[in-house]
Amino acid sequence: MNYRIQGRRPIIGEVTVNTSKNAAMGLLCAAILNKGKTTIKHCPRIEEVNRILEVLVSMGFAASWSGKDLELVPPSSFDLTNLDRAAAEKTRSVGMMIGALAHHLPTFSLPCPGGCKLGDRSFSAHVHALQKLGIEIEQRDGVCEFEVNAVQKHAAEVVMTEMSDTATINALLVAAMIPGETILKFCSANYQVQDVCFFLQTLGVAIDGIGTTTLVIHGVDEIRQDAIAIPSEDPIEAMFFLSLAATCKGALTIRRAPIDFLEIELLKLEEMGLKVSRGQKYVGENKSVVLVDLIVEPSELVAPVEKIAAQPYPGLNIDNLPFFVPPATQAKGRTLIHDWVYESRAFYYAELNKLGADVVLADPHRAYVTGPTSLSAADITCPPALRPATIILIGMLAAEGESILRNVYPINRGYEALHERLKLIGAEIEAFE
Repeated sequence: MNYRIQGRRPIIGEVTVNTSKNAAMGLLCAAILNKGKTTIKHCPRIEEVNRILEVLVSMGFAASWSGKDLELVPPSSFDLTNLDRAAAEKTRSVGMMIGALAHHLPTFSLPCPGGCKLGDRSFSAHVHALQKLGIEIEQRDGVCEFEVNAVQKHAAEVVMTEMSDTATINALLVAAMIPGETILKFCSANYQVQDVCFFLQTLGVAIDGIGTTTLVIHGVDEIRQDAIAIPSEDPIEAMFFLSLAATCKGALTIRRAPIDFLEIELLKLEEMGLKVSRGQKYVGENKSVVLVDLIVEPSELVAPVEKIAAQPYPGLNIDNLPFFVPPATQAKGRTLIHDWVYESRAFYYAELNKLGADVVLADPHRAYVTGPTSLSAADITCPPALRPATIILIGMLAAEGESILRNVYPINRGYEALHERLKLIGAEIEAFE
């Protein structure tokens, strides 16, 4: 699929934030633990979910949709002989299946995690945590092989080598079914980790410290019940629309924004001059996430005094960092974006130069964006990474003339019918093959 975009159309109206892609990935993998039926309510119908479902079905799961709700029924026994490796190789989320599969199979292999092409992305944080809990791992020729010994599998105190969201979830899924007390230190406290914790609690696993960097998991022998999981609203999608409104000087109401995971991003945008007001807080359907409606007004932007860089929660989310690049092209002055986590994602920021932006790479991690610049149309192929692809889309929506954005599969991995939703707030955009 490709997009044809007529830029500089007024962005105005309101949009409702969908449930989180990353939370849904964690919940899909957590459902492997459950010998009963799991229903994920309001599950995003996106390509990333489709890939994980293809993998689960190839393992023997029965999967069915009822409107926006996804029902999963596990097989009586797991068999990875017919594993859909092509689907597994397309998503890094498959790595989170390891912790749950370790409770069903003594040995198994999975393709080493793929997903966005963001340079060298080590799997070592997963390996370290899983080995501490008794799972042996070997990596060779693009395949990860796992050996699980019931005697060796044990509760432990694990210091994570990295505040990785997916590695934390993996360790959680192992610990959930190891009787005893497992302590995870220096772990991620991000929204998708919290959603998995809340779901595990409904399955009877007691967890202390949710929302902090130390989790204490009281594992159980078996999980067998019909259960419901409700992912929280997606702070990364909310940030996409904040970035769009800021770049296009739009008047946009963003409903159901998960405010606890956007506080620093909003502070930075307000420092840049964005006029945004917040409605009253209310609780989401999962009874855990706190939501607000954000009202963005057309604003003149200025470059922030300090650099913009990500930090683990409750800091600025690493997935939200790219969304500061499009507004920075329209801000007076020079903005420094420091993308210290990924080896090569900053290179994609320079793709906005094809639209007339002024982005200069200081090194593989730091980009200087000077503005304001007048953006103009271009024909660009999506980079093989979700967030960099979406910031090019934002740039095209702010650019004068007709742009073509080719091969938008990376966007469809994380956003459901995004072009149709953009039309509802004034964008002139059509999909074509």
